[in-house]
Amino acid sequence: MRSARVLAAVLLLAGCDGDASRTEPVPPPVPPATASAGTGWGPSPSQPATTSPATEPPATGGWEVTVYYTAVEDYHSGAPETVTGCPRIDCAHGDEDLGEYKSDFVAAVQQEGTGRTASGDYLNWSHDTGYWLDSRPRDAAGRALRPFVSAAADPQVLARGTRFRIVGCGRQDDGSRAAAEVCAALRAARWTVTDEFTPGLGGDKHVDAYIGEQTGPGFTDSPWYLTLHDATLRTG
Repeated sequence: MRSARVLAAVLLLAGCDGDASRTEPVPPPVPPATASAGTGWGPSPSQPATTSPATEPPATGGWEVTVYYTAVEDYHSGAPETVTGCPRIDCAHGDEDLGEYKSDFVAAVQQEGTGRTASGDYLNWSHDTGYWLDSRPRDAAGRALRPFVSAAADPQVLARGTRFRIVGCGRQDDGSRAAAEVCAALRAARWTVTDEFTPGLGGDKHVDAYIGEQTGPGFTDSPWYLTLHDATLRTG
């Protein structure tokens, strides 16, 4: 997997628009009156952009932020590959035939933790469970992953339920800055830790941020598929 998180069931709620020319995820819309100038995105009325300086917790730098997403079989290729596992989430490392899927798609599911099949079901994978099918994307406790909300972290660093914002995007692997629209969407989001890494494997300052469903081919070559280094986070 691309990160150390343990996803006993992983996925997304956002649907795909079917436009193969697009390669960017779609953050949840915001009422025009609260949208941030220049980005088209902003906090919802229940999640104010700022809090009182006296009560706002301090921001901390030096974080690594990795995005993850739900793969879509329609945008993948490869020879058919038979997958075995559990037909439902309530088993582990099953050996039932779950069907045939494009090999590139199966590889993406194992890397990202989840994928929407051509038939509309979700093929999920985690180290603890193996492959399983589900009617919608969920984590191990049955919670649905929410684009630009759900996140994962080492529970010894950020406990489940911790809310945070990305207030500084830092730099990418090559030292460059993230695309302006990508950084703006990540900063506008209000993230909640709903999943966790295997303790000790995620790193002291590492979070995974879920951005939703793949919206076109070549997604991993798009500006949205990135890892941020030296990012700045504020919890609370």
